[in-house]
Amino acid sequence: MRVLIAENEIRDRVRELGNKISSEYSGRPLTILGVLTGSVVLLADLIRATNVPLRVALISASSYGGTRTSPGQLSVNSSLVPDLKGRDVLILDDIFDTGKTMVGLLEAIHGFSPASVRTAVLLWKSDRTCVDIQPDYFCFRIPDEFVVGYGLDYNDEFRHLPYIGIPDDHDLAEASGKPNPQCSSNNPRSSG
Repeated sequence: MRVLIAENEIRDRVRELGNKISSEYSGRPLTILGVLTGSVVLLADLIRATNVPLRVALISASSYGGTRTSPGQLSVNSSLVPDLKGRDVLILDDIFDTGKTMVGLLEAIHGFSPASVRTAVLLWKSDRTCVDIQPDYFCFRIPDEFVVGYGLDYNDEFRHLPYIGIPDDHDLAEASGKPNPQCSSNNPRSSG
């Protein structure tokens, strides 16, 4: 797997984002709303990098599933969202790709009557964005590559990686549970 963004680069940018959020939300009732499941690693690191009183909440939104590498129909479940009325809300997600997921999230959260809603993401694929919004905060702008690690997955694998990587076909085959052709019993180079 090729490393696109190293662990130390992520750590430094998340600290910078935490400092910026601390400055901009000082003295305001902030709720950071993490999007399950991809933002969990970022959420844990970001709240430790902030210096403001805040609440943490979770929301489920997905347009990917299993071994899909392209978005499908968006599903939002806000049953875990607490009362946000009159609070500043920061929606935190792992990646801003087409932007359609974030548009759906913004529509859902505005229904809770918050004082304000802003967005923050670890990664932004700006070349793929096809909506009229962009993230208010982002750590890295990346090329149009399928990436995993630091919370991002493929078939629920690779979330644990401390870096952002670009998986190759071998990595994806292993995560899909498909046999590696190099290990096949029909392969004359296989030793069994």
